Amino acid sequence: MDSFSTVIRTASHEQHVEAETSTFMSDLLGGRLGVDAYARYTEQLWFVYEALEAGAARLAADPVAGPFVRPELFRLGALERDLAHLRGAGWRSGLSALPATEAYAGRVRECAERWPAGYIAHHYTRYLGDLSGGQIIRDRAERTWGFARKGDGVRFYVFEEIANPAAFKRGYRELLDGVRADDLEKQRIVSECRRAFALNTAVFGALGAEFPLSA
Repeated sequence: MDSFSTVIRTASHEQHVEAETSTFMSDLLGGRLGVDAYARYTEQLWFVYEALEAGAARLAADPVAGPFVRPELFRLGALERDLAHLRGAGWRSGLSALPATEAYAGRVRECAERWPAGYIAHHYTRYLGDLSGGQIIRDRAERTWGFARKGDGVRFYVFEEIANPAAFKRGYRELLDGVRADDLEKQRIVSECRRAFALNTAVFGALGAEFPLSA
């Protein structure tokens, strides 16, 4: 029988690919969009991580979600430095969430408040994705818009407190395998992972509509 971490990874594989190959992300990574589109995307991430990390403090002592709350993963401070670099010191005053982003952040907050096991699904899809595919985005952003290597503008993708990402991901998968949930609850977590990817893909769709490439 497959381990739970394998079940989660396989169940959400198609949606993972769909998110990664969205028109907006393809255009962004292909260097076809300006730095403004990258900054707008970074703003949307702020809302999602604000919801994730505001919920983390409440869940640190929770028997189900608590083991996943790892301060070395937190991204909000790095995002804020990136936004100050991209938008200037007054970045907060211009910050606005797309409706798709509001729906995504709202669902994260709802899970954090009412369903710790569901919170794990969002935690997994975001942080493990950042540790993996996020590195491709960082590399492209540095080359396309000239950010300093691992510096302001791409700090979100730099996990300074995780010396060995491969080992960290292994440990994270072990946490998933040992999650305190019965089979039915595990199925619900897998469904929530799918939902998380769908919410993320909807944000890409909205960004794609805001930054269409001229034909």
